[in-house]
Amino acid sequence: MIWSEEARDGAIVAAPRGKIDESTAQDFGASLEGAVGRAADAAARLVIDCSGIDYMSSRGLRALTLAKRKADGSAVTIVLAAPNGVVREILAISRYDKLFGVTETVEAALTA
Repeated sequence: MIWSEEARDGAIVAAPRGKIDESTAQDFGASLEGAVGRAADAAARLVIDCSGIDYMSSRGLRALTLAKRKADGSAVTIVLAAPNGVVREILAISRYDKLFGVTETVEAALTA
């Protein structure tokens, strides 16, 4: 998993790439927590560009849950943007599409 992020339009936009599974979930979670902290300091909105995520296991979903708890305590909104079909299905099956805002594009997440 590769992680990149930037400040954009009053938000932190994070762009993880690759598979988020048992071997990468810990790094994904640590990156998410750091991004939530930076969003709390600067923007209060964290957009996760999911377009580069090939797959997400239950460990990745757990990392999202922990990040959401931290974000809620810091008044940060997390929005998941541009998930591909596989990730969108994982979000729907796990009902995470009800816990997080999900948008078709990063641009839509920036204005949501």
